[in-house]
Amino acid sequence: MNIVINGENVETKNENLVALLSELGYGTAKVATALNEEFIPATSRFDTHLKNGDRLEILAPMQGG
Repeated sequence: MNIVINGENVETKNENLVALLSELGYGTAKVATALNEEFIPATSRFDTHLKNGDRLEILAPMQGG
């Protein structure tokens, strides 16, 4: 299926958010996720199913000041 991640088209076979994050190398990293402009808490990622055309934003915390 094709989904848009941070503005770029990505082809994946993963059907849930946890598997996709692992495929992308995020694994256990602390990131925020939004699917189709809705925040998805880390506790809900395993139950969050993906479909063709979804839009996903992955944000990593920034440090500094």
